[in-house]
Amino acid sequence: MAALTRYRAFFQFLRPQMSIMDNGSISQDVLHSLLYNRAQCARHAFSGETRKYSTDVKSGDDLIVKYLDGDDSGIVVFGIDRPKAKNAISKNLVKMMSEAVESVKKNSKVRTVILCSIVPGIFCAGNLPMPTIAAIDGAALGGGLEMALACDIRVAATSAKMGLVETKLAIIPGAGGTQRLPRTVGVSVAKELIFAARVLDGVEAQSLGLVNHAVEQNKSGDAAYLRALDLAREFNPRGPIAIRMAKLAINQGIEVDLTTGLAIEEACYAQVIPTKDRLEGLAAFKEKRLPRYKGK
Repeated sequence: MAALTRYRAFFQFLRPQMSIMDNGSISQDVLHSLLYNRAQCARHAFSGETRKYSTDVKSGDDLIVKYLDGDDSGIVVFGIDRPKAKNAISKNLVKMMSEAVESVKKNSKVRTVILCSIVPGIFCAGNLPMPTIAAIDGAALGGGLEMALACDIRVAATSAKMGLVETKLAIIPGAGGTQRLPRTVGVSVAKELIFAARVLDGVEAQSLGLVNHAVEQNKSGDAAYLRALDLAREFNPRGPIAIRMAKLAINQGIEVDLTTGLAIEEACYAQVIPTKDRLEGLAAFKEKRLPRYKGK
């Protein structure tokens, strides 16, 4: 029960807090996240400026935060490093994640956050608002897959293994799996997967729509991460406020009828009209140059 409570608290904390207000404006607790996994990719990324969020860890750091620079400026990497626990979610990890998220979300220059594993072959990650990508290079079973399901996009290596296997232990997915999986692959398919506690590889997952992309694993074991990073770089130059509003419109609109959804879209559209980014986009188009968006 304690573990389930921690899982639920973790998901509640990481879930986007966005709503249409009575006056038509939008309030949101905004953060962008991209998720990926695998030791090689994470350790390669963790050079340069890093910040350690580890208050009461006696050996090692459960979470390391890396701010990328150069062409990847605006992308932040959260690296989970709990090898002995196979990256299991702990109370301490949730606390450190909270501190890291609070720090990042106050930084207007941050556009995407990548949450990865530094532990080989283990996927365990979470969801944060704005474009979120789960890159699954290792195993994503039970809670790991539930976290990936909380993301906008999922990328997996063909050799990855994923599934909601809780019924093997006479329990059910308790951190959103019974709700997010049906919304992703359909009700009947979700029932079959959960009832059977079936484990899928990347190819099978893509065929069911569980992941967007399945890529052949490479020698360094970071194929899904590299594909996720490509997607992150594709998202990064776009208008950050527009992306936030698009995600908000989709996420809230899909849960209501079409008429209400269109009203949500209209409210979101109204938020981008007065932005400096919109004017920059028009100027860049007119001047035939790339826009330089600042999230304002």
